[in-house]
Amino acid sequence: MRIGIDVSQIVYQGSGIATYTQKLVENLLQLDQKNDYVLFGSSLRQRQKLKDFVQGKRAMAKLYPWPTLFLEKLWNNLHVYPIEKLIGEVAVFHSSDWLQPPAQAKKVTTVHDVIPFKYPASFSPRGGHDIVANQQRRLAWVKKEVALVMVDSQATKDDVLEILGIPAQKIRVVRLAADASFRPQPTAKIEQIKEQYGIKGDYLLNVGAREPRKNLAGVMEAFKLFSRTPRRRVSLVIAGKQAWGENHEYRVPGIKYLGYVPSEDLPALYSGAACFVYPSFYEGFGLPVLEAMACGCPVVTTDRGSLAEIAGGAAVLVDPEKPAVIAAGINQAIQGQDKLRRQGIVQAKKFSWQKTAQAVRQVYEEVAGAH
Repeated sequence: MRIGIDVSQIVYQGSGIATYTQKLVENLLQLDQKNDYVLFGSSLRQRQKLKDFVQGKRAMAKLYPWPTLFLEKLWNNLHVYPIEKLIGEVAVFHSSDWLQPPAQAKKVTTVHDVIPFKYPASFSPRGGHDIVANQQRRLAWVKKEVALVMVDSQATKDDVLEILGIPAQKIRVVRLAADASFRPQPTAKIEQIKEQYGIKGDYLLNVGAREPRKNLAGVMEAFKLFSRTPRRRVSLVIAGKQAWGENHEYRVPGIKYLGYVPSEDLPALYSGAACFVYPSFYEGFGLPVLEAMACGCPVVTTDRGSLAEIAGGAAVLVDPEKPAVIAAGINQAIQGQDKLRRQGIVQAKKFSWQKTAQAVRQVYEEVAGAH
């Protein structure tokens, strides 16, 4: 069977969707020796990243220098020019979460979250209407044409049912994982990374793109409250690129902004942290929580949705709306860090990209076998 996958979003380095695309494809190609894969990608300014990704892979690659906006108009708006004209005949096509081309093939897609529908005002200075409108157009075609929809968590499945109206029989939950590189790091590596980034002493850590739903304002307020009570001095380290809606850095003593951090540096950052603080208002999955746990870092995260689901009983769960509760959670995590480190490592091992790839392959085969 010949299977097509849109890998265009691999160019958005540091995003959860880029990680998903990379790890899924790498593990599928390693796991599945039976089927043939063709990787479609298009980018005007970042085509080299696509070339670098597909190089040496056991798959045919079809790359194009077309901007995303052009493909939005072509596929999500006009819905013309089938994907087969670009990649040849395929039995199954796995579209990205951004573009929905017409196809003769059976189609599957991944809906990572419903953020544009829950937080539309946070997407641009104009209120996010362009992004929301694009997603509405794409999802109209998804509901009409796609055989099965994959989601990253049960919480996202519930949202897709309620908000998007996709029927339950068309949804499959396929959870993600932390890469095998996320594991406890030796002291020497931790000290090297701390020196590299200018981190002194003990620190709390937050990782992720800076945007309103990540609740950085709540993290800052919790950090200020935590810092007022007598205890060992800690700083707050924030790793993540600027996204939308957060166009300033909070000037609070003890906070250090690192900006974008390459994935190879994250395991040591997680391993060295006294606590990982991630009280996001909403995530489709929450990959940083698993990454931190896999590195043996105590975790404080949100008490609802996918974050509570993924954390299991191996994290301190807090109300993200209440900075004082977050601050108390940080204290609880540090006090009980030994137990949380052990529990987190065990929880993270329940997930693997091999399991993810196997589940996705089963979806492809289910769709291809349907009549």
